[in-house]
Amino acid sequence: MLSEEKLISECLKNNREAQRELYDRFSYKMMGVCRRYTNSLEDAEDVMIEGFTTVFEKLSMYNGNGSFEGWIRRIMINTAITHYRNNKKHRFHAEIDECYDVQQNQETAVDMMGAKQIMKLVETMPDGYRMVFNLFAVEGFSHAEIAQQLGVSEGTSKSQYAKARQWLQCRLQK
Repeated sequence: MLSEEKLISECLKNNREAQRELYDRFSYKMMGVCRRYTNSLEDAEDVMIEGFTTVFEKLSMYNGNGSFEGWIRRIMINTAITHYRNNKKHRFHAEIDECYDVQQNQETAVDMMGAKQIMKLVETMPDGYRMVFNLFAVEGFSHAEIAQQLGVSEGTSKSQYAKARQWLQCRLQK
């Protein structure tokens, strides 16, 4: 197993074995990132492959500031956003009217669920809600950054996040 610096160096020389090692080293985690932003395993695989293509194309731009894994992660998120924008055309919709009466005591439902169960539930969110929820709650982007990335207003980002939370609370209550 090569050190990260050596791995990058060898990948920049188009060493196929090093490229395979880089892919093998990071693909599992990056699939998890891609999966959060897509509707299906097939879409996640497409996004991840496109993301790794970008990683290899832009590898010379990595300057060593910050973690290499973080740099790859950011490429995967940007690729997922591009995929979403190109394929979903901002379909922010879902009926949540039946959830307006949800009680605010959600700790019991959340405590009873594991992280995997919660992430499975997040995966079933409507596309727009899931995208904003992941970017804000999981990745830590601001609403201004989300608005810029998705090409929507900051108010839309905030609204979609609020609706995503309400949608999630409704499903947790059930």
